[in-house]
Amino acid sequence: MNFRPLHDRVVVRRIEGEEKTKGGIIIPDTAKEKPQEGEIVAVGSGARDEQGRVNPLDVKVGDRVLFGKWSGTEVKIDGQDLLIMKESDIMGVVAA
Repeated sequence: MNFRPLHDRVVVRRIEGEEKTKGGIIIPDTAKEKPQEGEIVAVGSGARDEQGRVNPLDVKVGDRVLFGKWSGTEVKIDGQDLLIMKESDIMGVVAA
């Protein structure tokens, strides 16, 4: 990918949810909610504090994260639908 986010922003690829319920019912695309889980694709260098020091981000490329339903800005980069959001919009990292 030829894109690097600035400062405390990250690029996230949504991880698609299940297409069936536990009971085996197939959910059509129109009824699905957008997933709130994704994988970090790229990270910025970090946010600057009042003294001008760069504080590195807590997330790294490859982390699976949870974020708010309306978080981020949807963009299309290299044919992929991605989200750009601030690190503060991320609620947490999903442990493997």
